[in-house]
Amino acid sequence: MENAHDDPTPAQQMLDLAAVRRFQREFAAAREWERFHTPKNLAMMLAGEAGELLEIFQWLTPEESARVADTPKGKQAVEHELADVLAAVIRLADVLGIDLPRALWAKLGLNEQKYPAALARGNARKHTELSGG
Repeated sequence: MENAHDDPTPAQQMLDLAAVRRFQREFAAAREWERFHTPKNLAMMLAGEAGELLEIFQWLTPEESARVADTPKGKQAVEHELADVLAAVIRLADVLGIDLPRALWAKLGLNEQKYPAALARGNARKHTELSGG
């Protein structure tokens, strides 16, 4: 995005990871933060941001958690934390030279193999606990 604070255009709503990576690289470079963006620090940042997302849901009942985005304040809080988590994932992948779309599609394919619909339907068991798995 040219201006990260602007609302995304329809074309930008289709996530362009290359554009996000470029933006993040330029953002870090302009602040001379590259030396802080080590894999360890970025992984810790990811865990911290995920923790902030968890904090939103921490004491909610399952029913309350399903309605957390029903208010503008709740929705914005979740949006901000999800965006922070995603930004951390994208930056970490970039620093480590990981092709994130390829990695994601490969992992989704593995999950499809590990959790065949006929065996996994309607339960939350780990793939090693499914009969035939």
